[in-house]
Amino acid sequence: MSHLFITPSKIVSGPGALEDAAATIAGLGKKALIVTDAMMCKLGNVKKVTDVLESQGVPYSIYDGINSEPADTMIDAGLKQYQSEQCDFLIAVGGGSPMDSMKAIALLAAGGGSITSYMGKTVTFPLAPMVAIPTTAGTGSEATQFTIITDTKNDVKMLLKGPSLMPDLAIVDPQFTMTAPAKITAATGMDALTHAIEAFTSKKAQPLSDTFAVSAVQRIFSYLLTAFQHPDDVEARTQMALAALEAGIAFNNSSVTIVHGMSRPIGALFHVAHGISNAMLLETCLNYVLDGALDRFAFLARACGMAGPSVDDKTAAKALICQVAKLAQALEIPTLEEYGINKDAFYQVIPKMAQDAFESGSPSNTRKEITPADMEMLYDRLWK
Repeated sequence: MSHLFITPSKIVSGPGALEDAAATIAGLGKKALIVTDAMMCKLGNVKKVTDVLESQGVPYSIYDGINSEPADTMIDAGLKQYQSEQCDFLIAVGGGSPMDSMKAIALLAAGGGSITSYMGKTVTFPLAPMVAIPTTAGTGSEATQFTIITDTKNDVKMLLKGPSLMPDLAIVDPQFTMTAPAKITAATGMDALTHAIEAFTSKKAQPLSDTFAVSAVQRIFSYLLTAFQHPDDVEARTQMALAALEAGIAFNNSSVTIVHGMSRPIGALFHVAHGISNAMLLETCLNYVLDGALDRFAFLARACGMAGPSVDDKTAAKALICQVAKLAQALEIPTLEEYGINKDAFYQVIPKMAQDAFESGSPSNTRKEITPADMEMLYDRLWK
């Protein structure tokens, strides 16, 4: 059986990547819309990009109206600025939210209509050129054909997809991740770990995606805690930036599974950052689906040195999940209760969350049959 494998047209990675990509950026269009958030402007990350654009004589407009949960209203505002400023290409500077928002703005600029009308469709028509510059090591959005936007009318995080949503240029420069606070480093790092583990254990896994997924898991276990505890460690930041990229490439080509499916409704209804909600679910969900892909979980454990070749698959797989839980604890990932979520309010929407998760399609990629009832039970376990 053949496999399609998609990556950005160009990836420039490592220290100095932004400056080295200057001429490539300048060749993409006549005026850029920079999609970002206010913090990226405050931290000086946007200025690093505008300095490069100015050195190349490329005009730009800055749209900094994105927050941690990009919504349809923000996309509409960004589209209006893109059109009124007569931009013809886009640059995202930030974490997953600005990158996802850039894709959605480009989508509406080319296809028209409302962002909700693209739910469930595959986007294949051409979009304006897009440059993704991640400032966190986690979402992998710089290397995916997906975007997640909240439908504010229905309180649903929409997963939109299609090869046209893949950025044309990904600039993975660790200088941008040096500014990420410890909590963001932890959340985005656990997001990348979730991407990599789910990509490797997905029904849609393929040989090339496996290569990137395994490498990402190895890097994350080796460097995430160091990046969290020692934010100025350039090597740890560089390795985590690569790990996030690898994990993004992996799940872009094999899909995520139950954790992401169940995570999105928590984010939509309780405004929990995506990486945190993934991390809250990870141990519970992986324990439940373990028997569906025992050999694959065991392979990851052995690849990371958590179990020797003589250890049986079940013991090795359990060792992996044990280390996942220990890492989450060391990174100070909160429980639902510690995060401040009201238990009664959570229980009232469990049926809706389970149904929304099921309809997203991600749980169906799990190597074990997953029903809405299964997910209701797992949501309940988060409080036990």
